[in-house]
Amino acid sequence: MPRRRYVVLTGLMLCWLLAGMNAGVGQADAKAAVQGAGGEVTVRAGGSAPSSATSLAPALTSRNAAQRLDEAAEALYGYVLEGDVMKARQESEKVAQIFLSTSFEGLTSVEGINAMSDVIIDLKATLAAAQIHPEQWEAAAAKLRLAANSLSHPRQPMWLQYYKLIREDLNDMEQNAAANDLKGWQNTLERLQSRYDNIRPAVIISLPPETVNAFDSWLSYAAGVPASSQPVSRARLLEIVSYGQDAARVMFGKEREEPALTLPLAQQGYGAWGLLAGGFIIAALAYAAFRKYRGENEDWKPV
Repeated sequence: MPRRRYVVLTGLMLCWLLAGMNAGVGQADAKAAVQGAGGEVTVRAGGSAPSSATSLAPALTSRNAAQRLDEAAEALYGYVLEGDVMKARQESEKVAQIFLSTSFEGLTSVEGINAMSDVIIDLKATLAAAQIHPEQWEAAAAKLRLAANSLSHPRQPMWLQYYKLIREDLNDMEQNAAANDLKGWQNTLERLQSRYDNIRPAVIISLPPETVNAFDSWLSYAAGVPASSQPVSRARLLEIVSYGQDAARVMFGKEREEPALTLPLAQQGYGAWGLLAGGFIIAALAYAAFRKYRGENEDWKPV
């Protein structure tokens, strides 16, 4: 009888130990599952309830943000042209939110990011003005559209289309320089400066800083020519324009073109006297060759 009790007690102890082991394994599995799920939990901004990372929308990449920014800038430009103030302001808020959503890493430089930020700030200030100035609105919206386009289309940005206008202004400056017309020089340079201001943020986004600085420096120097205390010669004015043309070619990625003259050269006419002189020279050369040939034959003539 005691032996039977001992067997029963031993069996109960084994069952208790097995039950404890299974409970420990279950708790460990549950803890691991909680820890695994905790690695996928993300807390939303503003203190909202956590949600699984798999249920969140994918993060906005630099490329996607640039595309959305381009689309928003284009829509805003359309609203400005239509004169829809409310929609233009709403779209400007959307532009600002997209810009703050990513760093645009790999798409532009720090200078490019600063240029885009300045464009957005200027745009919002222009749209928030109490008085409506359509020309200022259009200029600010166009500047934003060109800048956003340069982010989303780095290989073929829209601002490259301005090369023809910039080149025309430089050609006009060349004519002003040839005529030593400083008043015309100043007017043409102001028009060139206005056009360049529209694309400058986009240029900064697309190109290295040294390329932008080169054209900026040339513009600054050329603008100071009319106010120079010393008279500037015609040759010097033409040289300054040549520097600007080279800087523009580099900025727009154009090959150096063959030098083109404004006026074609007149064809040189030799006239009758020129033909007569040419005939005389040819006859003299032929006679000299004949004498040389004849002399060589006489020297080798057998006795």
